[in-house]
Amino acid sequence: MDHGGHGMTMDLPPFTLGRGLEFTGEPFFLIGSVVALGLYGWAVVRLRQRGDHWPVSRTVAFVTGVLTVALVMCTALNEYGMVMFSVHMVQHMVISMLSPILLLLGAPMTLTLRALPSAGRGRTGPRELVVALLHSRYMRIITHPAFTIPLFIASLYALYFTPLFDFLMGSKAGHIAMMVHFLAVGLVFFWPIMGVDPGPHRPGYVMRMLELFSGMPFHAFFGIALMMATEPMVSTYAHPPSSLGLDALSDQNAAGGIAWAFSEIPSVIVLVALVFQWYRSEQRQARRTDRAAERDGDKELEAYNAYLASLQARGR
Repeated sequence: MDHGGHGMTMDLPPFTLGRGLEFTGEPFFLIGSVVALGLYGWAVVRLRQRGDHWPVSRTVAFVTGVLTVALVMCTALNEYGMVMFSVHMVQHMVISMLSPILLLLGAPMTLTLRALPSAGRGRTGPRELVVALLHSRYMRIITHPAFTIPLFIASLYALYFTPLFDFLMGSKAGHIAMMVHFLAVGLVFFWPIMGVDPGPHRPGYVMRMLELFSGMPFHAFFGIALMMATEPMVSTYAHPPSSLGLDALSDQNAAGGIAWAFSEIPSVIVLVALVFQWYRSEQRQARRTDRAAERDGDKELEAYNAYLASLQARGR
């Protein structure tokens, strides 16, 4: 029996982690994952061939990010997520909050700009098109906090608490579109906050932390709302297949607990990354100051000492 004409069997056996992690190879995300890994690998090899360095940590982060997408979309988790709210919520949280952070830590745009050759003066090539896109008005709008934060919040409340979710879950194309949307929203939300790749908005570290924590509480409130509900709130999951041996309300409560708890994970990862970036930035600034002092004989310190001496002379 199909679920909503979507080709997913409803007669799934009771969920276990082993069954959920069985490889199914959903074509759209499988092809997308392979292409992403292939392009990233090509760019890294291109840099290495010309003698340029690319941090292994960035490669590991990007590959891990792609694998997390494949893990929740190319395994039986995707099928169970069609009939179990709790499993779907795991998919949502991973693909919208964990995968984007790992992908962004891989600095794919920086790698792209370094790997693509310049077209030369007065000419336009792929690299120039990427640079133009990064500095376009469109990018300034979709990466501005006034746009990203409401979008991040609306992806929860305006989707799950309206008929839109049931409509999208009614077809394979709608389900894939929804998951792509989750990934895209996560990328544009965390992109300015992570600050690894170049972009039109690059606020200071304190502002980035404020942007991060401005969105996270809404995930917690969303989870609490699901846990406190006394009846199923999403029609798609109101009547789970009998083969699962599952109570819809209990499964919804579990989904709420996942949404509530998972919001802490990306917050910690991003906060650690921001603190590390801040430390590295201060170290670079200190080195620049030291080099400037060596070049000019530390004239700034001499001027400050002269100023203190002048104050002391006036006080006599």
